[in-house]
Amino acid sequence: MDGRWVELADGVLARRHTELDLTTGLVLGRDRALVIDTRGDDAQGAELAAAVRSVTALPVVVVITHAHFDHCFGTSAFPGSPVYAQAGCAAAIDVTAPAQRAQWSRHYRDHDDAATADALAATVPVLPGMPVCPHPGSSYPLDLGGRTVRFLHPGPAHTGHDLAVHVPDAGVSFAGDLLENGAPPSFGPDAHPRHWADAVARLLACDAAIYVPGHGDPMTPDEATAQQADLAEVARAAR
Repeated sequence: MDGRWVELADGVLARRHTELDLTTGLVLGRDRALVIDTRGDDAQGAELAAAVRSVTALPVVVVITHAHFDHCFGTSAFPGSPVYAQAGCAAAIDVTAPAQRAQWSRHYRDHDDAATADALAATVPVLPGMPVCPHPGSSYPLDLGGRTVRFLHPGPAHTGHDLAVHVPDAGVSFAGDLLENGAPPSFGPDAHPRHWADAVARLLACDAAIYVPGHGDPMTPDEATAQQADLAEVARAAR
C-alpha cells in the first residue's frame, strides 16, 4: 500500500503517501470518522479506503480541501458517504476535470507510469454534494460524536475554494495546499498570490499545535508561520 499512518493526537491521523508526497487525513469521533481528501484516481482512492478500514469500522464522512485531482479524484471509493467541500469546489471540479485528467495522464505516461496514467484517464470524479463555508472567513462545525471539527474557508489562496479542517480538542489543523512542507507552495493558474498570506493568517488564528500540509510532513506553528511570512513577501511583490 502506498502510504503510512502518522498519529498526531488521539484519534487524529495523517496518512503520508509516496505519490506526489501527498498527505491525507483521518479524524475519529464516537459515531463517525472524517476522511480528509481522497487521493488522485479511483485506484488510489480504493487504497485509501482500505487503509481507513484497517483503522476503523465507523461510518465515514468525507471532506475535500480543493478541486485539484490529487486531492479529490478518489472519492468514488467512499460510496454513500456525505462529501463536504467549500461551496465553489464542486463546480471547479466539474469544469476542470477533463483538462486535469489529460494533463496528468500525459505526465504519468511521460514518467513511465502507465498504470497510474490509465487509472487517472478512466476516473470520473464524484462531485461533493455538501457545500459549506460560502464566504471568506466562514466556518462550519461537524459533530462526529463526542468530537466536533470545524471546516474553515479562509479566503482565496491556493485556489478560490480552499477548505481547512480544524480539530480543536486535538490542536490539529489540516491545511490542504494552503501549506506545503518540503517544497514551495504551488502557484497554479487558479491561485491568488495577493491574498494567500491573508488566508494562511486566518488559518494560523486557529492556534493549532500541528498544521498538516497537503504535501509533506506535519508542520510546527513556527514552520507554518515562516511559510506565511514567505507568502506575504510574494503578495507584496505581486501587488
